[in-house]
Amino acid sequence: MSVNTDKNSYTMIFAITMVLVVGSLLAFTASSLSPNIDENKRLEKQQNILYAMGVNENDESSANFVSTADAPELFKKYIKKQLVIQDGEVTENDNAYLIDVKKEQTNAKAGVARKLPLFVGEKDGKVYYIAPIRGKGLWDAIWAYVAMDEDMIVQGAYFDHKGETPGLGANIKQRFFMDDFIGEHLLADGTFKGITVAKGNADPKNENKTDNEVDAIAGATITGDGVSAMIKSDLKLYVSYFKNLKNN
Repeated sequence: MSVNTDKNSYTMIFAITMVLVVGSLLAFTASSLSPNIDENKRLEKQQNILYAMGVNENDESSANFVSTADAPELFKKYIKKQLVIQDGEVTENDNAYLIDVKKEQTNAKAGVARKLPLFVGEKDGKVYYIAPIRGKGLWDAIWAYVAMDEDMIVQGAYFDHKGETPGLGANIKQRFFMDDFIGEHLLADGTFKGITVAKGNADPKNENKTDNEVDAIAGATITGDGVSAMIKSDLKLYVSYFKNLKNN
């Protein structure tokens, strides 16, 4: 008996069947790839943290991570402690780098005490404190890892984004922008000021490291404002830790 393919019922059944089949295939693919995706995320976070403290493969102008093959061993070598700060309490946690900053920001808005990851690294006899931060750019999320010394002077930074405009806001992950933050003071006379990405900054060569400003990217005002905001909102949360560090 032949099937009447001209009937609406046949079209509906065929469409539903295809949706179920394709959906099942996509779900299976996502499930089978999940371990690889998670591993890639772990490696990327390790690379980001290492980059911020100067463990990278940069050339004269380009920003380059250490390889994914080398990242785990280098992470163990240079990161001496992983800390979690919550409600003023500081604990060690070897998986602090896996804490989801976006989720913690959401929890904080709901009144749940936020977990603040902080990574203590050491390279060439110098101690680095690396904090992850997250904010909003023009189109979507932006984030960074900022390395500081005990005086909250920036020693390095890595910025990234989800969907900023190529050639404009996307340039926050270019070396000419990221390197400007090195040496910048987050404190002024002991008070947290953060760093403003300033349009019309009177210091385009970024020679003044105590003005709490870096030069903005032309045509990327909103992305720059997002960078300024996430630095001021997220890094301010670490001030009490650094004050206690200085007092001990």
